[in-house]
Amino acid sequence: MSESAVAEIRLQPGQPRPFLKPETQTAMLFLLPSFLGFMIFMALPILASLALSFTNWQLLTTPSFVGFQNYIKLFTVDPAFYTILGNTLFFAVEYLALNIIVSLTLAVWISSLKRGKAIFRVIFFLPTFTPTIAASVVWLLIFTPDGLADSIIRSLGLGLPNFLLSSSWAMQAVVLVTLWANVGYNVVMFNAALDLVPKHYLEAAMIDGAGPWRRFWRIRLPLISPTVFFATVMTAITSLQVFDEIFAMTRGGPGSATATLGFAIYQKGFTNFQMGYASALAWVMFVMIMGLTILQFYMQRKWVHYDD
Repeated sequence: MSESAVAEIRLQPGQPRPFLKPETQTAMLFLLPSFLGFMIFMALPILASLALSFTNWQLLTTPSFVGFQNYIKLFTVDPAFYTILGNTLFFAVEYLALNIIVSLTLAVWISSLKRGKAIFRVIFFLPTFTPTIAASVVWLLIFTPDGLADSIIRSLGLGLPNFLLSSSWAMQAVVLVTLWANVGYNVVMFNAALDLVPKHYLEAAMIDGAGPWRRFWRIRLPLISPTVFFATVMTAITSLQVFDEIFAMTRGGPGSATATLGFAIYQKGFTNFQMGYASALAWVMFVMIMGLTILQFYMQRKWVHYDD
C-alpha cells in the first residue's frame, strides 16, 4: 500500500484533507533551494531591469522615472542604435548559418569514419571548454600585425588588410573566433543524432540505388531534424547575445563596425553609467530573442519531423 493511501486511511471523519500530498511536500522541500536561487538571482533581477528601463539612473544617483523616454531615444534619437542593431542581426545570421552548416558537415564526416570517431569528437569539442575571453585574447595575438595570420597571408602574397583594424573584416574575424570556440557542441550533438538513425533505412535506400547525398537529404536529415531544430534555436539565442569575443578583440571597433547589442549594454551601463538606457537596450534584445524563438517554433512545423 502506498504512503498516500495510508495517509488517507489515517484521516479522521471530518478532518480536512492536506493541501499537498506528502510526496509533493517532500518534492517541494528539495526544490526549494533551487527555486529560491532562481527567484533571487534570475527572476527578481529581470523584473528590476524592466523597472529600471523606465528610469534615468546614473548608478551613483537616485533613479528618476522617465516613462518611455529611453525607448523613444533608442528608436528616434540615438543614431548609433540602428547600426548596432544591424551589426547584431548580421552577426546572428552569418554565425548561425555557418555554425549549422559546418557542424553538420563535420558530424556527417565523423559518422562516416570506420575508426577514430571518439578522438575527433573530443578534438572538435575541446574548444568549448576554453574560457571565451582567454581564447579571444589568443586569437587577438594571431590577428595582430606580424602575428600568425598576417605572416601566413604575406607568405601567400595576398594583400588583405589587418583584420581587426578593417571595418570590412573585423566582424568576419569575430565570427571566425566565435565559430571556432562553439562549433564543437553542435558537432557532438549532430553526430550522436546521426548514429541513432536506424541502419536498415540506409541499407534499404542503398539497395534501391540511392546515393550518399540522396540518403542524407531524404533519410538522415529528416530523422535528425528535431536535433537540428534544437541546435538552431539555441545557437540563434547565443548569437544575439555575443559579447565576450567583441569585448576582448575589438571593443566594438573599428568605429562601430562590430558594436552589438550585448556590447552596447555593457558600454552604456558600466562605462557611461546609463543604467536605465542600458536596461532598455537589454529588453530590446529580449524582445528580439523571444520574437526569433517564436518564429522558429512556428516554422518548425514545415520542416521538423517527429516520430509518432
